Amino acid sequence: MMLQLNKHVFDLKRPLIMGILNITPDSFSDGGQYLTLDSALKRAHQMIEEGVDIIDIGGESTRPGSDPVSADEELKRITPIIEALKKESDIAISIDTYKPQVMKAVIALDVAIINDVYALSQPGAIDIIKESNVGICLMHMQGTPKTMQVNPQYTNVVSEVKLFLEARVNHLMLEGIDKSRIILDPGFGFGKTFEHNIELLQHLESFQSLKFPLLVGLSRKSFIRKILNGDTDDHLSGSLSAAIFSVIKGAKILRVHDVKETKSALKIINVAQGKT
Repeated sequence: MMLQLNKHVFDLKRPLIMGILNITPDSFSDGGQYLTLDSALKRAHQMIEEGVDIIDIGGESTRPGSDPVSADEELKRITPIIEALKKESDIAISIDTYKPQVMKAVIALDVAIINDVYALSQPGAIDIIKESNVGICLMHMQGTPKTMQVNPQYTNVVSEVKLFLEARVNHLMLEGIDKSRIILDPGFGFGKTFEHNIELLQHLESFQSLKFPLLVGLSRKSFIRKILNGDTDDHLSGSLSAAIFSVIKGAKILRVHDVKETKSALKIINVAQGKT
């Protein structure tokens, strides 16, 4: 399976690592750590040295209960780090945004991916993507970040998430967006209870029938901490275990905070699966 992300082409014989870089004051795990350009750039270089494949930059927190920020504020946060990275590295850059205005601005900066928690449902978003060659990650979310954890309900979470993603893919393809540009994300933690997240993880292999690369974001999720009885000091082992389990179930891209440790864990699974 090949993945075309603007000028970057990835062979998905082995899983890719997408490193998280939040330029926000309020993200649930690393909010406030990388607000200055120097600290953000230092972290980006560290992830590159650790073997990251893609760096996912976000300028607005989408944690449960978070409030939106303006497109201008989002661009003020993320543009300097994009420009600095582009001068120093050819690493693939993903931008975690749902705003068409932000998409248009960062596409002009030659990023590789738009990672959209609203799956291009905002007015004008698809038109922006159609005019570019960027990859697009479509994520499932029930509700909005502000309200998504207020009593989310499903009859069958796996089939409903799958049907949503399939419908969005079909819509994009009708709009002329090539399938080689599309990534799918079931949206762990986005409008799902503990039980919903577990059920999705248990049946993750069912998404392979859609025949698109699957991205999973399990790193430091609250439902993993709940399994570990709320032990926040042990988030790494829980995140790594969930990540490797998702790879066995068919995940092709892992969105993570801990790049070095995930890279090491993947070496074991790659050897075991004969993908060295």
